[in-house]
Amino acid sequence: MDNYAIADNFSLLAKLMDIHGDNPFKAKSFANAAFQIEKLTVQLKETTPNDIFRIKGIGESTGKSVLEMLATGRSAILDEYIGKTPAGILEMMRIKGLGPKKIATIWKEMEIEDLGELLYACNENRLLLLKGFGQKTQESIRQSIEFFLSNRERFLYAEVVSFAQQLESALQKLFAPAQVALSGSFRRNQPVIDELDVVIAAGPVTILDKVKDLQGLTILENTDSTVIVRHDHGVKVTLHGAAPQWFAQQLFITTGTAAFLDSFYAIAGRDVLTGVSSEEEIFAKAGMQFIAPCLREGGDIIERAKNQQLPVLIDVKDIKGIVHSHSQWSDGLESLETMAATAKEKGFEYLVISDHSRSAFYANGLSIERIMAQHQQIDELNARLAPFKIFKSIEADILNDGSLDYPDEVLKTFDLVIASVHSNLKMPQEKAMARLLKAISNPYTTILGHMTGRLLLSRNGYPVDHEAIIDACVENNVTIELNAHPRRLDIDWQWISLAISKGALLSIDPDAHAISGYNDIYYGTLAGQKGGMSKADNLSSFSLDELEAFLAKRRALKNI
Repeated sequence: MDNYAIADNFSLLAKLMDIHGDNPFKAKSFANAAFQIEKLTVQLKETTPNDIFRIKGIGESTGKSVLEMLATGRSAILDEYIGKTPAGILEMMRIKGLGPKKIATIWKEMEIEDLGELLYACNENRLLLLKGFGQKTQESIRQSIEFFLSNRERFLYAEVVSFAQQLESALQKLFAPAQVALSGSFRRNQPVIDELDVVIAAGPVTILDKVKDLQGLTILENTDSTVIVRHDHGVKVTLHGAAPQWFAQQLFITTGTAAFLDSFYAIAGRDVLTGVSSEEEIFAKAGMQFIAPCLREGGDIIERAKNQQLPVLIDVKDIKGIVHSHSQWSDGLESLETMAATAKEKGFEYLVISDHSRSAFYANGLSIERIMAQHQQIDELNARLAPFKIFKSIEADILNDGSLDYPDEVLKTFDLVIASVHSNLKMPQEKAMARLLKAISNPYTTILGHMTGRLLLSRNGYPVDHEAIIDACVENNVTIELNAHPRRLDIDWQWISLAISKGALLSIDPDAHAISGYNDIYYGTLAGQKGGMSKADNLSSFSLDELEAFLAKRRALKNI
């Protein structure tokens, strides 16, 4: 069990204690332990028991719980609380705007234990009778519940990747020497996964017989060609059987979407699937380039493959620097020095530190005086870390009127500016567009951050005219961020191809709030691949010299 899983367990336990009205000091100790563990740079499983008890925020009770989870993978006290908490209450904890105190009030005072009940209560304005629940709060809760209910049994790619790989490995061992491979939307790198698909070179009867006793899997259904199971974590898995000689064909068929397959068959026919032992052979017989699984979404890619026009897709190793990161100067977990030193250790050539601007008071945004102090520290660190370089940046809030969060004399002190919307997100498209277009036209805006403000499976982004935004960015020489956080992945991959065709430059940025956040460039790269990005399309693939030249040229062009 890794640090994040342990921290998640402690955080959940603290919230459940608050909901049940138990000792607030004990709940706070578990919450504090979760916070401290999440910040650790060393895995607890790699330390000794004595060292664990020396960690700040870890006491006798929390330390014993850590050791228990490391040994067993479970927490008895957490299991106890989960066992005495109705399932509907646990679901409520996933609803935005519902903290432990509000959930406790709803449960204890209204005797509501189900999201459906709670939604009905919102529609009946019953929450207005409770202390601390106003009209806006009730409406926000209602919308969040409706959004949650429409997205149940869906997962972020990042939430299932570890499980999917472990499942594939377990099935490969179980069915060896038969071939086993992940397929479907997961193989296409879809940011949101409804279910996992696995192709196995065995018949469904054999599959059913072998997997029925696998721990954590429940058989839901079996047909002439598939066995459908659900894992205890809620992930649905379809196991596709195939005769060994048809494994490659079944992998091909279950990977591509219906639109992709229809277009492929229209051009190549179905006969190309016969007598082959690999997907590479299928594409070769069809007279086209091999199409990477991530590109097998629509039919338009077929013609490009036929004409030998597929791009060389960007790879995570093509990322040369960390663009868009936060430190303890605003809401990051680590010091600026740690963020920079770690980036250098990982082999990156530069770090663009872009802490929040002053309007983001909730994120400890930088006042003008603190900007000057940070820039002084950056100069000192650059002298020590050279040739590695920290670029002076800011994530400047785009204000309601579209202006940026500082006057020009402050903005010009930065090497580059990332402009993002963080407040008043519930805008009609007309308002969102006016706000964004004005920010894009600001000569100091170098990068447009997370274009729509969406949070996958949690919050819809504000509506925008993507093409108009792309055109404006190209016209104003503004880079479009592909925010790599797996809950954002914004700009959406479906608009990347259009952006590239119009001459836009994109940037895969982790939006890291801790050194662990650097790993998110992996998810951003997967999204970039789906959009057909090559490293030439990506700002964070520029070398240090190339980035400095790019920024100098841009400043000259903008006369700033």
